Amino acid sequence: MADLLLELFGEEIPARMQARAADDLKRLVCDGLKKAELPFEAAASYVTPRRLILTITGLPLAQPDVREEKRGPKIDAPEKAIDGFLRGNGVTRDQCEERELAKGTFLFAVIERQGRPTGEVLTDILSTACADLPWPKSMRWGRGTTRWVRPLQSILALFGDAVVPLSFAGIDSGNQTRGHRFHAPSVFTVTDFSDYRAKLLAAKVMIDAADRRDGITTGARQLAADAGLTLVSD
Repeated sequence: MADLLLELFGEEIPARMQARAADDLKRLVCDGLKKAELPFEAAASYVTPRRLILTITGLPLAQPDVREEKRGPKIDAPEKAIDGFLRGNGVTRDQCEERELAKGTFLFAVIERQGRPTGEVLTDILSTACADLPWPKSMRWGRGTTRWVRPLQSILALFGDAVVPLSFAGIDSGNQTRGHRFHAPSVFTVTDFSDYRAKLLAAKVMIDAADRRDGITTGARQLAADAGLTLVSD
């Protein structure tokens, strides 16, 4: 099992679009995982003015292997019907089994498919989610043709300790991000969500909106108390 960490970092997202965008990102990626038959333990999304963040825990390292059986026409059916069944399932006549049932002997296609590594599947899922993320308003920038809410600057994508390779809006994914625009703009490398969250906090960025709200309220009350005043909540 391993965890996914995704950060889409760019210019300031309009405040009225932020919460919805975080929910949409989680929905798109989780739907992709379910479609790919990749279960997970939990998913959480976060948003700051300049970044969308998604973390998903407890992902398997690969998709499950799949074995399907599909019943085709009888062995003495017209060749056109048999050929259509073979083409539709990507098998040859020799790869099919003949099974005798109550109504005759039928062809059965037995299809075995090995599960892909999760990292490979995530490349497809995350690329699609980035492209499909709905925005009330979007823009193009530079010479690119991609439309997004604001210019994108970096993509952090980790599955376990490995970078999930993907490219969107001309940007390749990596394992680096940066902190607050003015107080800690330097680039730094992260290894997982815990490391990411701690280093961002040290770089003056709180990713949880509830934490930011509590921090502002606590600070405002302290400033008021220091001045011999009482904060009026508004």
